[in-house]
Amino acid sequence: MRTILITGGAGFIGSNFVRHLYDRYPHYRILVLDALTYAGSVANLPGSGQDNSRFEFWYGNVLNADLVDALVRQSDIVFHFAAESHVTRSIFDNRQFFETDVLGTQVVANSVLRNQPKVKLFVHISTSEVYGTAVGPLMDEDHPTNPMSPYAAAKCGADRLVYSYWQTYRIPAVIVRPFNNFGPYQHLEKVVPRFITSGLLGEPMTVHGDGTARRDFMHVADHCEALDKLLHAIPEKIIGEVFNLGTGNDVSVLEIAKAVKSAMHNSSSSIELIGERPGQVVRHTCDAAKFQRLLDWKPKRTFETGLRETIDWYVANQEWWQPQRWLRHIPIVTAAGRKEFH
Repeated sequence: MRTILITGGAGFIGSNFVRHLYDRYPHYRILVLDALTYAGSVANLPGSGQDNSRFEFWYGNVLNADLVDALVRQSDIVFHFAAESHVTRSIFDNRQFFETDVLGTQVVANSVLRNQPKVKLFVHISTSEVYGTAVGPLMDEDHPTNPMSPYAAAKCGADRLVYSYWQTYRIPAVIVRPFNNFGPYQHLEKVVPRFITSGLLGEPMTVHGDGTARRDFMHVADHCEALDKLLHAIPEKIIGEVFNLGTGNDVSVLEIAKAVKSAMHNSSSSIELIGERPGQVVRHTCDAAKFQRLLDWKPKRTFETGLRETIDWYVANQEWWQPQRWLRHIPIVTAAGRKEFH
């Protein structure tokens, strides 16, 4: 039986991937390590996190080297999702971002190194935010890194740390840089669920700046399918590589708000423009040709079909998101120097 450790497995993308593996591969044993910060919950996990012969949940922080080592020692494969992961929150308070995202990644990477050759694959989940604003039509893996927020800087540090461990120690590392994800179990601070829940509550959908910032949005289920491809790939094809994951299509934040409002026919919500967020990236558009070529993957959902699925999920699961309502907005100082809730 293969044992797979997933750090940050109670968060948004991590928990979706845990459910993907749990439903598809009954012969895999899954270990989840999560600190259950505000964005993680055992309610996101199969059986609400109750242990069974195929699944174990461990409450703890990736900074706890002894705990991390105890779990890595049992594992054949490690997927490292654990991170503080919100641009706006990193502007408000960035200390935890550098501690968890950089130092926590170092703890996990050191444990993978100590547990060679048992660990056959270490997949580090980075982010497209390491690139900053696009300098061309599409952003491939050779696009220069230019992090523009404390969150992006912390993730860039972790990304380069993992790459250095591959270069120096030859740990079996792969780095994935996903562009924006959306779907079930996403915390309400993120733009798509924030717009959807605002629509359900009849509250304004607030958009940073003029709303023209553009992002490449991929449904989380397509992301999970891509990670599944990595899990089952020939190691020589992927180890030491960096891969972008996205759709190759971008949409503006204002267009997202309008699409949500249009899809929610009975919503009385207005769309309101508020102050620009500092460190705002103007455009992210993914070039995932490398991953598509090597691993024969393409996203199955358009933005429109994924959005419809996501709206339906938030409508049907209000008991999951209603307790988070007070966490949807964060007080920051805008680029113009005003204090606003974003």
